[in-house]
Amino acid sequence: MKKLALLALLIASNFAFGQQKETTFWVNGVCGMCEKRIESTLINSPGVKFADWDKETLLVKVAYNSKKITEQKLHEILAGAGHDTQKVRAKDEDYAKVPGCCKYRTLEKH
Repeated sequence: MKKLALLALLIASNFAFGQQKETTFWVNGVCGMCEKRIESTLINSPGVKFADWDKETLLVKVAYNSKKITEQKLHEILAGAGHDTQKVRAKDEDYAKVPGCCKYRTLEKH
């Protein structure tokens, strides 16, 4: 009986672990405010467990549950928050909503 319970637990943990994925991709931004917006936008999305954006490399690392959200959706969510990604360009109206100091299409990093 104990062996059966242990086997069931092992199978369940492997199944749950298989849903967890990590990805790293490019997201445009210039400052600490961009960093906070990018990370909080992702972290507040269903299925996202972790997000860390580096303003030097412009890369975001994301851990997420692939049963709840897709990698493509991560790109779309960030574009909706006004940030271009390597797969989705933010609509002009979404980009216009980012603060003036975050206008990465015209400003340099600061």
